[in-house]
Parts: sequence; C-alpha cells; structure tokens
Amino acid sequence: MEETVEASKPARWAPRFFTIWGGQAFSLLGSQLVQFALIWWLTKSTGSGTVLATASLAGLLPQVLLGPPIGALVDRWNRRMIMIVADSTIALATLLLAFLFISGRVEIWHVYVLMFIRSTAGGFHWPAMQASTSLMVPKEHLARIQGLHQMLQGGMNIASAPLGALLLDIMPVQGVLFIDVGTALMAILPLFFIPVPQPEVDRSASAASKTSLWEDFRLGLRYAFGWPGLVIIGIMATLINFLLTPSFAMLPLLVTEHFGGQAIQLAGLESTLGVGVIAGGLFLGVWGGFKRRIATSLVGLLGMGLGSLLVGFTPPTGYSLAVAAMFVVGFFMPITNGPLMAVVQAVVAPEMQGRVLTLMNSVAGAMSPLGLVIAGPVADTFGVQIWFVVGGIVTALMGVIGYFIPAAMNLEDGRGQTASPGNASGTPTLAASPVDGD
Repeated sequence: MEETVEASKPARWAPRFFTIWGGQAFSLLGSQLVQFALIWWLTKSTGSGTVLATASLAGLLPQVLLGPPIGALVDRWNRRMIMIVADSTIALATLLLAFLFISGRVEIWHVYVLMFIRSTAGGFHWPAMQASTSLMVPKEHLARIQGLHQMLQGGMNIASAPLGALLLDIMPVQGVLFIDVGTALMAILPLFFIPVPQPEVDRSASAASKTSLWEDFRLGLRYAFGWPGLVIIGIMATLINFLLTPSFAMLPLLVTEHFGGQAIQLAGLESTLGVGVIAGGLFLGVWGGFKRRIATSLVGLLGMGLGSLLVGFTPPTGYSLAVAAMFVVGFFMPITNGPLMAVVQAVVAPEMQGRVLTLMNSVAGAMSPLGLVIAGPVADTFGVQIWFVVGGIVTALMGVIGYFIPAAMNLEDGRGQTASPGNASGTPTLAASPVDGD
C-alpha cells in the first residue's frame, strides 16, 4: 500500500501542492488579522479576563469535543470538498459578523458564535489539509514542508499583529473582516481546479466498505492508543496546554493592565514571537536536531518553559524584557513542534491520518477548556502573570521528565501490535520520523 501511494504521486508535485498551500497561506493571514481585531475589540470593550477566556473557549471546544468523529468523517469523505465547504463556511460567517458591526447591532455573544463556527469549520479543514499533504508530497520532503509551515506560522505572527494594529487605526473592525473574506476566496479558488488525491482503500476486505462511522471512530482509537509513545506525548501535551493556553489567551490583558500598553505593544509581543519562530525554524533547518528527534522536541519544551517563566516574572517597567522572553518562546516552538507532524504523516497509514490527527489534537487540547474556565476569574483576581509562571514551570519540567520515559523516547520506533484497517490483527510496518504543537 505504502509503495503504491508513493508511486502515485506525480513527478511535478510541487506546483500543484504549493498553489494550494499559497492560497491557504493568504487565508491564514486573513484569519490572524480577524483574530487580532476581535480579541482587541473584546479587550477594549470589556477589559475582562473572563470574556477573553470565554472567547478562547468558544474557539477551542469544537475541536476538542468534535475532533475524533470529524477525523473519521475526513477519512471517509472527499478531502478537497471538505476544504472548500469549510473555507466557505468561515467566509460566510465572517461576512455576517461584518454586517452586524456595520449595522451597530453587534454584541459580545456574536463574536463568541463566530469563533465557534470558525473553529468547527477549521476542525474539518486542518486534518483534511494535513492528511492530503502526505498524499501530495513525497515522503522525503514531508519534514521540509513541515519546516516551511512552521516558518509560515512565524511569518504570519510577525506580519499579522502589527498589520492588524495598523488596520484598526485606519479602518473599523468590519473592514478587517472583509479582508478575511477576500483571503478565504484565495484559498477556495485553487481547490476547484487542482485535484487532491484520496487515500487508496483496500477493496479486497469486504468489511472495510461496510464499516459504520462509529466503527471507523473506534478503529482510529485502537490505532492511536496502540502506540504507547503517542499516548505519553498526548498526556504531556494535555498538562502543558491546560496551563499555557490560558496564559497566551490573557496576553492582551498582560499588555493593558500590567504594562499599561496599547494595540501596538500587543502587536510587538506577538510579532517578536513570530520572529522567534522563524529564527528557530532556520536554526533547526541548519542544525537538523538530534538523531533521536524526540530529544530535540524535549529540548524545545524546556526552552519554551523557561521563556514563559521569564514573561511571568517581568516587572511592569520591563516590557523590553518581555519582548525578549517572547522571542525565546517563539524560537523553541518549531524545535518542539516540527518533528511530530512529520512523524505522523510519514508513519501513519494515509487512510487513518484524519482520525489520528484529530484525535491527537483533541487529546492535547482536552484540558484547555478547563484551564480557560479557571483562567478568567483567576486572572481577574490575582493578575495574568500567575499563568505564565505556573505554565512555564510545568512546561520546563515536562521537557526534563520526558527523557526518563522510555515510551516517549521510543516514539519513532513504531506503534507495536495494533489493528490496521481491514485487518483486526494486523501489524503495519511503520517508518521512522518525529514532535508537534502548533
């Protein structure tokens, strides 16, 4: 199966893939501009940590709760149509919110609803795009593509925050929303003209074509939970996200209440984070990481934890120190996150990737909603910095503890005895490659 999939990839794969990827890059920029504009509007309108935490919760819950069944659907449905419908849904919802702003009838709950819809549609789009990547890109280039994606994320963080602040100075929020609709169209149009391959299905196994959605979901669970290293990494990511997700959700309040800053200061922190991501991605590209790539990711966790801790201990007069600390956090993000996605794309069977990717995403974010529920009242009572301090300590500790967990260190060696599609006792041969966190 693996050789057949590899052989089916066209020799000139790059123009097709990068045309789609480029459209998605513009859409990502529009999405980040909207995110910045809406979060800043909530911050200035309410000044409430609880409101910011609720907004983050609305954007997180769909992917945590619906992720695994969405993954099963992604593996069953046409992935190109999934991306078209998902992007179109986001564009229409954003357009509706823009008209609410224009009419002066917008309320806070409208923003929550938009974030919920965007997250739900994104929950379909992200695994469809990631699972399609392994079918469009030769295996030997997957790590490079993930490196480019990490650098894209960093570049967007550099550009979107100051651009968002600038746009809010010269146009109302609805103007930024209209820009996002335009960038969404740039992502949708290439998908009408460029084919996106589907995973090959083993037609010889008659049961495979008769499985229900629930059976597909259960098979995905058995496939993923039969990989001890992946389970351990998921548990570690759950603990980290429980504390770090609220920390960065509270970043606007850190700027306004602790540093006494405005949108441009928030943009400075987010842009510096992006500069760090690009620098870290370039460094990783030159260095290549340790031979055991999970070790590289654990070093990244340690660095991210120390950077977050530094943000938490920065005094009100030390904005420049917080900027430097954000660079450290960003620098270690690609070192932490780059390997895992390449591992999953390389070693997980293509027809299982939708389920495995969404399951990983749901497990990693499972505790984030609880953290966000607690974060708002705690930040309103004790200040925002406590989240950066505690989150930084736990993240750094996870980077150290991981070295002493054999299942985590042996993540790249395969899943062991697990079921494969159409073969309840199958033991697929898995290749090596590496750790995530976007």
